[in-house]
Amino acid sequence: MSKIVIVAKIKVKESFIEEVYSLLVDLHKSTHKNDFGCIQYDLHKDLEDKSSFTFIETWENTEVLDAHMQKEHFLSFVKNVEDKLESLEINKLQKQEI
Repeated sequence: MSKIVIVAKIKVKESFIEEVYSLLVDLHKSTHKNDFGCIQYDLHKDLEDKSSFTFIETWENTEVLDAHMQKEHFLSFVKNVEDKLESLEINKLQKQEI
């Protein structure tokens, strides 16, 4: 089965940048520690927009990605950033083995 790549673009409301950044770091650490099948989970900060962040993720397959989205650290993150984001764009891609 092909790997799944996620590009999650997060734009934070100005007044919540520091708080949400801390939550993003916690999510990053918890995912690396607790999620089997996570190949890559990297957080990036936009150089031109201090309120924009991007996660680039690679997962072994859809099943481990689905399991990640049901874990407490992920659900807690989703709950804690509610109403603190301007936008969230998630692109789910299938890596092509060429």
